[in-house]
Amino acid sequence: MASANAIAEIAALIGDAARTNMLSALMGGQALTAGELAGHASVTAQTASGHLAKMLAAGLLALEKQGRHRYYRLASPEIAQALQALMVVAASSPRRHHPIGPRDQALRLARTCYDHLAGRLAIAITDSLYAGGHVVLNDGAALITASGTRFFAEFGIELGTDTSSRRALCRTCLDWSERRPHLAGRLGAGLLLRLLELGWITRIAGTRALEISRAGTIGLSTAFHLPDGWQIPPSP
Repeated sequence: MASANAIAEIAALIGDAARTNMLSALMGGQALTAGELAGHASVTAQTASGHLAKMLAAGLLALEKQGRHRYYRLASPEIAQALQALMVVAASSPRRHHPIGPRDQALRLARTCYDHLAGRLAIAITDSLYAGGHVVLNDGAALITASGTRFFAEFGIELGTDTSSRRALCRTCLDWSERRPHLAGRLGAGLLLRLLELGWITRIAGTRALEISRAGTIGLSTAFHLPDGWQIPPSP
C-alpha cells in the first residue's frame, strides 16, 4: 500500500494546471518533445523543463533519447488509467458553461486514450463486439470468447500468447465523454493499431482526435456491423 504522503505527492504533481495539460497531451499515446509539451501547457521552455524534471523524478514520465532529440511519454499504462479516471470524475463534476467547439466534437467522436481507441466510435465497436458474442463484459472486466479469438485473428489483430505480461489482454476503460466502457488492454491497443494500418482512421496533428476516412466509414460499418446513426451524440 502506498502511504498517504506518497499519494498526496503524486496528486499535487498532477494537480498543477500546466503539468495536467502536459500529461493530457501525452494521453494521445505518442512521445512528445519538451518544446511540444511547453506549447500544450502554454509555458516557457524553462518552466516546462522544471515541470518535466519533477514528473520524471516521480515516475509519471519516461524519457526516450534518439540522437540529439529527447522525447517524453507516460511511464506506464497505469499512469494513463489514473489520468483517465480523473477525467471521468472531472466530467461528472458540476458543469461550467463551455460551448462545445468543433475540436471537442471531434474528440467525442473518435480519439486516442493513451494506446487505445475512445469516443463514440470506440463505444459503437465495443457494443457490436459484445452483441456479436466476441467479448464478454462484466463490471470493468472483459473476456475474449472463442468466436472473438477467430474474429480478431481474421481481422489482422495479433494479440500474442505471452502469459507473463503484466498487461491485461482485454479490459474495459470508462469513456469520460460517453460515460460508458470501451475496450482497452492489449486488445484495445491492437484494434487501434490495426485501424490506423488500414487507413480507416488517421491522427489529427496537435490533438488526440482521430479522423475517420471515407474508406473507414464503409469498412467500420461492414466489419463491425455498426448501427446507423452511431456518430450522432445521444440526447441529454
